[in-house]
Amino acid sequence: MTLFEKIIAGEIPAQFVYQDELAVAFHDISPQAPTHILIIPRKPIPRVGEAQEEDASLLGHLLIVAGRIATDMGFNETGKGFRLIINNGRMGGEAVPHLHVHLLSGRDLGWPPG
Repeated sequence: MTLFEKIIAGEIPAQFVYQDELAVAFHDISPQAPTHILIIPRKPIPRVGEAQEEDASLLGHLLIVAGRIATDMGFNETGKGFRLIINNGRMGGEAVPHLHVHLLSGRDLGWPPG
């Protein structure tokens, strides 16, 4: 069982900002920006590179949820913004083998990342 599965199951506490039947979202315990939210599917998919065609609507749902959270937190307003990141594999920065979307905001996010 991954760290995220334990959080979803309530075995490890988290500061949730969103929950529905398909996904949860909570503050990252090691934030890389003033706001750093993780959006995680309840279905354990190890990484985006292992998602299947049947997961297409779930993957889209994660992005819709990210947009809602960003709007609710005021990051979708003119002059503001946010970044979404999905890491895949060790060289991609993946730390937990459970697909998740990082939502970062609250400061200027330079390019290129990394």
